[in-house]
Amino acid sequence: MQFDLRLVAAATLVALTSSAPKAETVGIVGNGASSCAQFVREISRKPETELIYFAWTQGSLSGALLRAPKGVDEDLDLLPSWFPLDKQVQFLRAFCAENPTLDYMDGAHALFRRLKGPRT
Repeated sequence: MQFDLRLVAAATLVALTSSAPKAETVGIVGNGASSCAQFVREISRKPETELIYFAWTQGSLSGALLRAPKGVDEDLDLLPSWFPLDKQVQFLRAFCAENPTLDYMDGAHALFRRLKGPRT
């Protein structure tokens, strides 16, 4: 599955204006506050919803980099050639399928750790 960054940007706008229910997680709003089980249900009914979730992920990870203290993760590439967008989306889909009791946000954190890890 190829992703056009313009679609991701459009999905971000939709996510920001979405009236989707928000889980009660302190400090987390938007699609990332959803459970993995909810994510899996939603993308099975409406596959394009996955782009909205992924746009949330990109914003969250970008925000983490912006807020990181000087010297922490400064050179981290959120879009490395060895782990392109489609692979990142697959990673999140697999994470949630394997961990339905966790939150989607936990998958985003796992993706962040994966991006920081070895290039495999």
